Amino acid sequence: MRANYLFTSESVAEGHPDKVCDRISDEIVDLVYREAAKTGVNPWGVRIACETLATTNRVVIAGEVRLPPSLMKKDKDGNDVINPSKFKAAARRAIKDIGYEQDGFHWKKAKIDVLLHSQSADIAQGVDSAADQQGDEGAGDQGIMFGYACRETPDLMPAPIYYSHKILQLLAVARKKGDGEVAKLGPDAKSQVTVRYVDGKPSEVTSIVLSTQHLDDSWDSNKVRAVVEPYIREALGELKIADDCKWYINPTGKFVIGGPDGDAGLTGRKIIVDTYGGAAPHGGGAFSGKDTTKVDRSAAYAARYLAKNVVAAALADRCTIQLSYAIGVAQPLSIYVDLHGTGKGVSEDQVEAAIRENMDLSPSGIRRHLDLNKPIYAKTSAYGHFGRKAGRDGSFSWERTDLVKALKEAVKTKVAA
Repeated sequence: MRANYLFTSESVAEGHPDKVCDRISDEIVDLVYREAAKTGVNPWGVRIACETLATTNRVVIAGEVRLPPSLMKKDKDGNDVINPSKFKAAARRAIKDIGYEQDGFHWKKAKIDVLLHSQSADIAQGVDSAADQQGDEGAGDQGIMFGYACRETPDLMPAPIYYSHKILQLLAVARKKGDGEVAKLGPDAKSQVTVRYVDGKPSEVTSIVLSTQHLDDSWDSNKVRAVVEPYIREALGELKIADDCKWYINPTGKFVIGGPDGDAGLTGRKIIVDTYGGAAPHGGGAFSGKDTTKVDRSAAYAARYLAKNVVAAALADRCTIQLSYAIGVAQPLSIYVDLHGTGKGVSEDQVEAAIRENMDLSPSGIRRHLDLNKPIYAKTSAYGHFGRKAGRDGSFSWERTDLVKALKEAVKTKVAA
């Protein structure tokens, strides 16, 4: 492990074109779970993989679903088809909440196409029929998922991505409150923070990049910096800003045309922003728009949950966990733990065994353990899926550290043996 180095991560705001699409896709996931609960449909049967495209005053929602009857209607021939009205309404509410009321992208004026259709019978067979054969539903796809935790921040996240998110979160809250000149910022923004590590620990910030949309056409980079700098300093808190820190605030100058009017957006294009800012491996699968039979989402949450509990249990200062799955097969094909040389008297083999003993890592086991069959996903769509506070509504349950005691006991037994 290197002791002294620079590391950079970026974040993007909820109004970034790709994040607009992530938000709409996750609003659709939440809509399906809410309608299932409202109409007495078993939430375990919910299936959705929803992709969104957004461009100038246009939104296209596509994908595969298995829907409650309340989201269906009869066509002229009496066949059950998807009723687009509630999906369109959910998308408009999301766009309005983000703050888009601009000529090129407006929550009320944008044309929205809903092109959802029924889930493939072949995929359904792999997930549902597997339960008849092996007593549990199979994974919704093959793939590898990673989880990570470290001691760099209170939420056990890498410092660069943690602070990049925090800058944009504070600006978004202030913008929506509408107090003073910060209310003239637009929804679209990107941040980037470079941290200097000394002896393996975050020491100071050496560069700060922020590009933010502004609605006042007269503003230049200097004006934007004057407005946003107090929020950046507040977000960085006790982390020192180096005396020679380089500031790049709206380095290209004016940034008035933003969001999907400036660049087309797609669901699932910000997977590094969504996870660990490049400080840990990524399996390649996106989260937003997917129900939790899709291990791209649920197993990534489980891997973070386990890695965070390993670090919170003081078994190591850093932990990376990889899980792998095959479509239609319930249990993971492999569990891999790397403590990066920071283990506290325990080996990776012992931690792997403790994990297997204390959590069922089949898709249904993860869904039960983390209580994932709920409409809790829209709020995950911006500012990262990890390093967030677990909510009373069940959101971010994978950020709990309620497995600490069990892991400690399991590892203690194995060390003694």
